[in-house]
Amino acid sequence: MTVAFFSGKARRAGVALGAVSAGLLVLSACGWTKPTPIATVTVGSDSYNTEAADDCYDEGGLKESRVQECLSAKGGKAVDVSVDDRVRFGVDPEIAENGWTLFLDGQRAEQEPYTKSYRSIGASAFFSAGQMGGAAPDSVRVSILETDAKSKKAIGVYRFVLKKV
Repeated sequence: MTVAFFSGKARRAGVALGAVSAGLLVLSACGWTKPTPIATVTVGSDSYNTEAADDCYDEGGLKESRVQECLSAKGGKAVDVSVDDRVRFGVDPEIAENGWTLFLDGQRAEQEPYTKSYRSIGASAFFSAGQMGGAAPDSVRVSILETDAKSKKAIGVYRFVLKKV
């Protein structure tokens, strides 16, 4: 004669606890980390989002030399833009809480960090002719620099390339 050591309810609870434990073990073994925040550019009905560029995100703050490398690096998520379009920038609330600043081709485009999660700018502002009357560019690298509100250290750089169509 067999004896049931555990009731059906206790067995199911034990199996569920074991499954949760195994899942947590797998996640920790894979080196799972908290995902980085996301920045999004929307033009018309098309949205493009990206995490911070490789080696361009550190919650503790990026080294100043690394920030400059990240801002001047080529590449980024390509976004087709007509001069008549509105370019809408959106960031995760975590980025907005810290503050974010736009950089155009590696140069600061505004003085103070923006602290809202959304803003809209006419595309013509990105493709105007240079100060010396030069030709308007066909593409512009737009970087979003996330800065810690308290320490003023750079946390992350998110890159896009606006391409005039």
